[in-house]
Amino acid sequence: METLLNVPQGTFEIQRLPHRKNEKLRAWDAADEYLLDYLFETAGLNAEKRVLILNDKFGALAVGLSQSKLVAISDSWLSQQATQINLVANDLSCDQVQLTHVLDWPSQTFDWVVIKIPKTLALLEYQLIQLRACINENTRIVAAGMVKSMSANVWKLLEKYIGPTKPSLAKKKARLIFVELEGLQKKFESPYPVYYRLENTNYRIANHANVFSRDSLDIGTRFLLEYLPANTQARNIVDLGCGNGVVGMMLAESHHTSQVHFVDESYMAVASAKENFSRAFPERRAEFYVTDGLTGFKSESVDLIVCNPPFHQQSTLGDQIALTMFKQSFRVLQKGGELWVIGNRHLGYHVDLKRLFGHCKEVAANKKFIIWQVGK
Repeated sequence: METLLNVPQGTFEIQRLPHRKNEKLRAWDAADEYLLDYLFETAGLNAEKRVLILNDKFGALAVGLSQSKLVAISDSWLSQQATQINLVANDLSCDQVQLTHVLDWPSQTFDWVVIKIPKTLALLEYQLIQLRACINENTRIVAAGMVKSMSANVWKLLEKYIGPTKPSLAKKKARLIFVELEGLQKKFESPYPVYYRLENTNYRIANHANVFSRDSLDIGTRFLLEYLPANTQARNIVDLGCGNGVVGMMLAESHHTSQVHFVDESYMAVASAKENFSRAFPERRAEFYVTDGLTGFKSESVDLIVCNPPFHQQSTLGDQIALTMFKQSFRVLQKGGELWVIGNRHLGYHVDLKRLFGHCKEVAANKKFIIWQVGK
């Protein structure tokens, strides 16, 4: 797959994370190219200009705009790591870009704000509310995305929280949105996180804006909760790809002396899980990790892993993340340890689980989901 990004700012080597053999996808899209072309021709960016970048997938924008004073905000740990790797690969210092996560906003104002439209509109809404503290009457704002991902609600949110919008012509199925500032004196209260009561419990569940199924328990997790393992001998349990942490919480409830670890690459997911666990078990300690799956775990250090893998990375569908999680689980599980996985029927995770572990047991199934269990 092509890894050289050719834009007016230069030619750059840009790669995706996680790495995989025979990568078929580029680390940037036509919207990144469109943005960089426009900013080169129009913005007059230099070393004195302060630029805020939101939702840069793998660092293509940060690398291309590295001549300016950059702050890049993302909810994705993988995106931040990719940005650092791609800066180094192009002989650029990581110090040229201040990387921060979506729950930790800078206090200064910016000359330019560059927004890649995220998949989740709630995340965009949250970001626009936070953004108002980082702009003034001289700030210029441009958003970009692929036409297929820019619904009418994108325009509505930009106009509600920032000001009137004007679209560019479409180019390679990408479009820019130019946003005028209006009503900066208005005050908006963020509706996030949102809360709901977990079914059949007294637990109040917090969900930040970018958490999957933030308004209610999703049907896959509901099915999984009916069949959670009851291995009371497990000392270390991992809720892998934890989201809001509901699965790990219910495992903690049935495994009173176990150490529970919550892992996700989304800062908002882990923040939600931490709040939920702390409220449910105020006198109990758990571990929380924003990282690439089980990368930091020691080999043969875990007794039980329960995983509801994501089948998309941002707007890209695929099983790459799930396969990485399965391989990591095989390394991290102790002999006799178990991995439990739930997935949509059409994903066929059992094929890869059998290949890695040598066997695969179907625990339960309904019309939409299957739960598998493998042991090491």
